[in-house]
Amino acid sequence: INPLSVEGQMQGGASQGIGIALWEEMKYDEHGSLLNPNLLDYRLPTARDLPPIETIIVEVPSEEGPFGARIVGEPSIVAGAAAIGNAIDSAVGARLDEVPITPERLLRSMGKL
Repeated sequence: INPLSVEGQMQGGASQGIGIALWEEMKYDEHGSLLNPNLLDYRLPTARDLPPIETIIVEVPSEEGPFGARIVGEPSIVAGAAAIGNAIDSAVGARLDEVPITPERLLRSMGKL
């Protein structure tokens, strides 16, 4: 398996996790109509929004995957979102249970709204 492909999968998953944590949200009006149904209105992170992502590949072959392969992109989605939530908790003592983490939600969880 190509290590560059593995790194790309890991970085892409982390980018998705960061997007979920900070920007991505489907918004609906009072009638249930989606307000941001396209890529012009649905906020996704861009390269300018993301920090450099360093990947470290630890090879542990799977007995079940073809040629020992494992999934690599999906686990980093969870790690990216969790890292942001934990960093916020460490910095300000606010534990959020809803994403994206918006300024309003953060202030509400801190009792400031």
